[in-house]
Amino acid sequence: MKILVIEDEILIQKSLQKLLELKGCSVTATSMGREAIQLIQNNSYDRIICDLMLQDITGFDIIEESKSLYSSHEIAEKFIIITAYSSPQVIENAQKYSCKILNKPFEDIHSAINFFIGNKDEK
Repeated sequence: MKILVIEDEILIQKSLQKLLELKGCSVTATSMGREAIQLIQNNSYDRIICDLMLQDITGFDIIEESKSLYSSHEIAEKFIIITAYSSPQVIENAQKYSCKILNKPFEDIHSAINFFIGNKDEK
């Protein structure tokens, strides 16, 4: 599985990258939203794990830019928003795109990793 991790907290970014690689995933990671958009335009990813609040733009901005490449169904399948700010407005926006959302800090990192790769039952 080819995964893009967009996370500006380097410790979280590197931890996710390492744990996903241990599960056999090929992982590209970036901390900048605009760079992520270029990566998405030039590569194909099975899953895009995107922090909501980045230093330059938001995760929803990245999804908006991705609409020219992906259908609504593909966006719903590919994107998972991770955030420490899950207000009703954020949840409503995520629902608008039909993308999944996971709150940080993760309650259980192994469950989070399995959620990212689609193994919901595996611990």
